[in-house]
Amino acid sequence: MKEPVLVIMAAGMGSRFGGLKQITPVDDKGHMIIDFSLYDAWRSGFRKVVFIIKRAIEADFRAAIGERMEKIFDVRYVYQELECLPEGFSVPEGRVKPWGTAHAIACAAQAIDGPFAVLNSDDYYGPTSLKTIYDFLAAPHGPGEHAMVGYLLRNTVTENGYVSRGVCSTRDGFLTQVVERVRIEKRGEDAAYSEDGGGSWIHLPGETVVSMNLWGFQWELLEEFTGRFPAFLEEKLPENPLKCEYFLPLIPNLQIQEGKGSVRVLPTQDVWHGMTYPQDLEDLKTSIAAMTAQGLYPRELWAGVPFRNEGNRDG
Repeated sequence: MKEPVLVIMAAGMGSRFGGLKQITPVDDKGHMIIDFSLYDAWRSGFRKVVFIIKRAIEADFRAAIGERMEKIFDVRYVYQELECLPEGFSVPEGRVKPWGTAHAIACAAQAIDGPFAVLNSDDYYGPTSLKTIYDFLAAPHGPGEHAMVGYLLRNTVTENGYVSRGVCSTRDGFLTQVVERVRIEKRGEDAAYSEDGGGSWIHLPGETVVSMNLWGFQWELLEEFTGRFPAFLEEKLPENPLKCEYFLPLIPNLQIQEGKGSVRVLPTQDVWHGMTYPQDLEDLKTSIAAMTAQGLYPRELWAGVPFRNEGNRDG
């Protein structure tokens, strides 16, 4: 059985945050948010990492993150660019928006050689969630058996503005559907979402399960990510050539609807943190400091981690 691979989507620039979130320090030791995800991944058992980046940020990313991680993990780099399209398609004039998270996985397909976990580089997932997904991937499963770490909505929202979340429906511990809600605001321990720009609001309980893009997939699903992209483009480009996005949840949704696969929801009580807004950075720093003081993280994350002898490989 192939060992699990960690795939980190790091091609995005933070428009609302106002900078390259991946390399913003979140503690007094200069650790970045991705350091904590990678540390949690390493102590969970992951030893292979695929970074999905853009060539425009490659030098900064390698200098700040990649070169350090090459000493610890078997690292590969792949590139998500607008021009990475199937034969017969071209970038619409005026398009600058990336093609989305499912496109990122399609771009990385050739660099992934086993069951794989997917996460965002600029999100903090908590001390137990990476272990949960690693344990799932390290166990024997059929080619159609996948998983997702399910967070409680109340553990993922911010006081500082609205957010987008994949709201999940489940049955008997398995995912039945993910619906993207693009404007969710915190309401005490609960939240509400709007579909008309804030004109009206629909209540969402804080116990609602949401996806934060922490998935575990069998290797065979890569064929779906690549194979369904042309049909997506044929359908969506005429409707919205400048902004249509090939989102990751589309693929597991289709697998479930077509009876080709299942997605087990792995519950977590971990609190997710992101940096959607500049004010979120202070909240994250406070949380990291508290967890370090509790002993959940060492002050120097990588001090006791053995180095590898091999270098990196580009995708």
